[in-house]
Amino acid sequence: MNDGAPLLIIAAGGTGGHMFPAQALAEVMLRRGWRVKLSTDARGARYTGGFPHSVEIETVSSATFARAGLLNKLLVPLRIASGVVSAGWRMRRDRPAAVVGFGGYPAIPAMAAATLLRLPRMIHEQNGVLGRVNQMFARRVQGIACGTWPTELPDGVSGTHTGNPVRMAVADKAGAPYIPPGDYPMSVLVIGGSQGARILSDVVPGAIAALPDGLRRNLRISHQAREEDLTRVAEVYANSGIDAEVQPFFQDVPRRISEAQLVISRAGASTIADLTVIGRPAILVPLAAAIRDEQTANARGMVEAGAALLMPESRFDIAALSEQVALILGDPAGAEQMARAALALGKPDAAQVLADMVEGLSTVNSSSGKSGEA
Repeated sequence: MNDGAPLLIIAAGGTGGHMFPAQALAEVMLRRGWRVKLSTDARGARYTGGFPHSVEIETVSSATFARAGLLNKLLVPLRIASGVVSAGWRMRRDRPAAVVGFGGYPAIPAMAAATLLRLPRMIHEQNGVLGRVNQMFARRVQGIACGTWPTELPDGVSGTHTGNPVRMAVADKAGAPYIPPGDYPMSVLVIGGSQGARILSDVVPGAIAALPDGLRRNLRISHQAREEDLTRVAEVYANSGIDAEVQPFFQDVPRRISEAQLVISRAGASTIADLTVIGRPAILVPLAAAIRDEQTANARGMVEAGAALLMPESRFDIAALSEQVALILGDPAGAEQMARAALALGKPDAAQVLADMVEGLSTVNSSSGKSGEA
């Protein structure tokens, strides 16, 4: 099964936060002459449409303790064990030169199998706080790449700041010229992950509708909403005479970011990476339900640099958001400075830096079992 090219196995979960940087690494490694396989579960496989066609998708059994029901929780270890056996069998048939985990429960089988087989392995953490799965493997890998800096790591474990890799579609828009707000058509992009889109749908349409007439009539809104919220969100915009496109998912988010005068978003690590590589002002609303409050940590760099405003959910209401939107869009010079500040934080070469780590890792004798080195 080996055509002579080194094999990279990428293990990633089924959310954009895990899959987008995984996709970015896959793109770079393919260009460097590697073969790439993605190890994920059935849920993760639904998010692989953007991966290059030459990436082989391997579906393994995995599970999460987050699902309700005692039976589901009792079956989790069995499902994961089945996935580990399957991943290990595949690795013995086609031995990888390196295995990289991006977090999420679907990453467990491949990372556990790589650990048992003593293969060169590392993890990439997108957020400023290690996720549960990456915590499990932090002391069992030869390298930890950190997308957000600083990243909270276990005592005695070090990491390397690589930044969060962005897809080629984002890299192609890196540093796209910013058109500051003015008395002409302007774009506002509203994006939030599936877990966090509800409050944006509850607040943003009303806040836009509450803007002064002179400002509101110039706006075109692109709003990503959950399926069950599409109709009500679209109705609020329509009833206020606002030009809005409301969809459950935008395939062309990089283009929409590049065209936006302002982005209103959750503070997911991949979104932060996209905003800073392209260079756009943002109002960031960290997900309050995040147990480790990682989205607040993700947003810190942009906020401290003056590239974004932070609005915790506790202060995220129609009146407060409308005021902040009006302040940004009513101050062209200030908005332009925010865009420059965002761009200064970007790491458009993060995928290349991460790929260098992978290639360096693949030459390491992993049988030493040393952990936490980066």
